[in-house]
Amino acid sequence: MAPACRLGLLLAVLLPMGSATTPGTVVRLNKAVLSYVSDLGRAPLQRALQVTVPHFLDRRGEELQPTRVQILNVQVPRLHLKFIADFGVRLLAAANFTLKVFRVPEPLELVLPVVLLADARVAQGSIGTPVVSISSCFSLFNNAIVLSGGHSTTPALLVRLQQHVRAVLRNKLCLSVSNLVQGLNVHLGTLIGLKPVGPESQIRYFMITAPSITDDYISLDVNAVLFLLGKPIVLPVNATPFLLPEQVGTSGVMATVGLSQDLFDSALLLLQKAGALNLDITGQLKSDYNPLNTSVLGQLIPEVARQFPEPMPVVLKVQLGGTPVVTLHPNNATLQLQPFVEVLAVASNSAFHSLFSFNVVVNLRLQLSVSKAKLQGTTSVLGEVQLSVDSSNVGFIDVDQVQALMGAVFEKPLLDHLNALLGIGVALPNVVNLRYVTPEILVQEGYVVISSGLLYQH
Repeated sequence: MAPACRLGLLLAVLLPMGSATTPGTVVRLNKAVLSYVSDLGRAPLQRALQVTVPHFLDRRGEELQPTRVQILNVQVPRLHLKFIADFGVRLLAAANFTLKVFRVPEPLELVLPVVLLADARVAQGSIGTPVVSISSCFSLFNNAIVLSGGHSTTPALLVRLQQHVRAVLRNKLCLSVSNLVQGLNVHLGTLIGLKPVGPESQIRYFMITAPSITDDYISLDVNAVLFLLGKPIVLPVNATPFLLPEQVGTSGVMATVGLSQDLFDSALLLLQKAGALNLDITGQLKSDYNPLNTSVLGQLIPEVARQFPEPMPVVLKVQLGGTPVVTLHPNNATLQLQPFVEVLAVASNSAFHSLFSFNVVVNLRLQLSVSKAKLQGTTSVLGEVQLSVDSSNVGFIDVDQVQALMGAVFEKPLLDHLNALLGIGVALPNVVNLRYVTPEILVQEGYVVISSGLLYQH
């Protein structure tokens, strides 16, 4: 990964883009992220400042002799970042340049302390991508400290040498910082890139306004679009507005992300349209206990026993016709599914014979978690699975009698299937190599808040 990417972790999540609509997601980078980015950014900044210094014209007698000057090492003992309200980020760096002057008869080594100040503007690009640029930059130089070879160096020569190096660095350092920051823009684009949700589905985040910047944080209004086979999943209504609280979690939280209920609705609508929520539940006839066969059903429904005197396998075909419904209340997330289930038996000629069908209402508790940069979920049943007969080819069915059996054979396979899908996860707003660490999830009325640290792995 290029040095620019590591220095720009902070800016890398500042992704302006889009159109004027209500955001479905809010991403806030808090002041606590700045210390982490400062530590992360020192090494790439040191490399970027390792510029080339042209030869110094050393006067010897009546002649000017070109003398090679080389930067041996650059150390940045201090890198400080701060937010600038309504603008971007200010960079303050203290750097020590160790230089070697290849003079005759002996080389000269010295350290030149430099203070570098730069302001980076975070703006919204014309095509909806982030644009980060250095708007102002200048260097402050202290007097050089001679390490070796100084006894043969006159004060006048040292002054001229420092003037030469300062003139070079004054131009090149700011250009290096500008190039370092400009190199971020390609990396920033990975926030809005398509990220897989499943084999045929993706999610794409994009900013809808320029970032809101205060002295304490940068806040981004973001929308998410989920795609199935390249086509966007469009909800019938606009995003539900929500206001992210000023303070969420502890003071050390780097990022705060608010997710509207509409993101959950979009994800579930995608699963429904993809047919991923449908499943077939089949019992094994030779198992020790197989409730999914005609013999067991025949004990409850006489017509099944009459039509199938020999035990035959039974299959439940589960199809989700209605859109799943997520409800978010303080500290409580629930999911309701209303699948249609057809009960079929395998006849002697291996053809499927429809016995009956029923409508189901399942209320589920939704538990959310974050792994790396994905939001995942697990479910458990709330109350009883509710059944009602839709149609029957085996005469009258006493729902109370089949409720226990159908609920038992239906509930666990449905949960296993659903939890496997939700365990795949939906990508949260992030850039390449960025992870959420020690996240805390808080369910609010109509939205979810994630408070988290960040980890950049390169």
